[in-house]
Amino acid sequence: MPPDTAVWNRVERIAREVFRAYNYHEIRTPILEEEQLFARGVGADTDIVSKEMYAFEDRDGSRLVLRPENTASVIRAYIEHRLDQRPGVQKLYYIGPMFRRERPQKGRYRQFFQIGAEAIGSESPFVDAEVIEMVSEMLTRTGLGGFTLLINSVGCQNCRPQFVEKLRAALKPVAAQLCVDCQRRAETNPLRVLDCKVPEDQPLIEQLPSILDSLCEICAPHFEQVMMYLADRGIPFEVKPRLVRGLDYYMRTTFEVTHGDLGAQNSVLGGGRYDGLAESLGSSVHSPGIGFSIGEDRLVMTVARGEDSAPDVFIAPLGEAALRHAGVLARDLRRVGVTVEVAANLKLKRAMELANKAAARYALILGDDEIAAGVYTLKNMRSTEQHRVTREQIIETIGNGN
Repeated sequence: MPPDTAVWNRVERIAREVFRAYNYHEIRTPILEEEQLFARGVGADTDIVSKEMYAFEDRDGSRLVLRPENTASVIRAYIEHRLDQRPGVQKLYYIGPMFRRERPQKGRYRQFFQIGAEAIGSESPFVDAEVIEMVSEMLTRTGLGGFTLLINSVGCQNCRPQFVEKLRAALKPVAAQLCVDCQRRAETNPLRVLDCKVPEDQPLIEQLPSILDSLCEICAPHFEQVMMYLADRGIPFEVKPRLVRGLDYYMRTTFEVTHGDLGAQNSVLGGGRYDGLAESLGSSVHSPGIGFSIGEDRLVMTVARGEDSAPDVFIAPLGEAALRHAGVLARDLRRVGVTVEVAANLKLKRAMELANKAAARYALILGDDEIAAGVYTLKNMRSTEQHRVTREQIIETIGNGN
């Protein structure tokens, strides 16, 4: 609802400006996708697929879902439209709604909005650092301060299986003390245990082996280079070995940004590398990638509100002839970027009351004498000073803030 929508628009405008600076281009994927896309891409044992997706049978018997996240959708479109045939890294961004049946709480909704991006076609740690830099730049420009960047590496298909077995062995003697979900995950997908948010489980999880001790000769230097590039850019970060994120497609670099004002659901965004996702969705071309998604609902809750989108000028016409004149004048002012509100068929006192309530910067009083002379009374609603101005001087005065 207004005025909150003004904050949403400002956040999205800043996001688009940052994406443009990094040469990202918008992609718009459908809200409805095939259920199997997320079972294969996100992982059948993840909470998203097993518990949270809105899935239903279509009239032809096919299974559809409301998209719970957008990376799998973007990669599906990337494969379907053969973007792998284009030269260079494909940089794509999106802004839109996602759907998960979660328990509603502060910062978590069943229809929520994400701002996200995917860089597809490079395994370079330089790209990882650039994506994280872009995230940091975006959050800073929106006015979000005091956020924490957490990073980790979750290895690859070569070193992660050995770590998973080590983790499974470490979980056996303590699994019965964990929450019900983690008891199941300890058998089916031990990495998901590290992503548990239950406070009572955290002391036990902190004692589990660290994946950073099991990285292979490719993943370890890759992560070192990511950290080096971030340090070069002066971007502060904290290494968090338990950070695995909640999706099966992540490998190597994972990251998350948290903010203290959001309570239990303190994550503003998350992301990571997914070098095998395209192949798991049927691509015949190796298409490594890295991306992130910002929880726009949560971001909007934390950024400064600033001033509401108040009108620049509130025109108070006195009589029918003045109202007709005001309509043409308002049109001309709007064409040059001035925000105008016209009080139709109201007495001057009531019109000025509305101008005050709307927090208008100026009020323009328009009567027969003003029309005849081509000179208007312009009142600064903050200083209460009044000036006689011509049509041309209105724009000049508003632009200077006088």
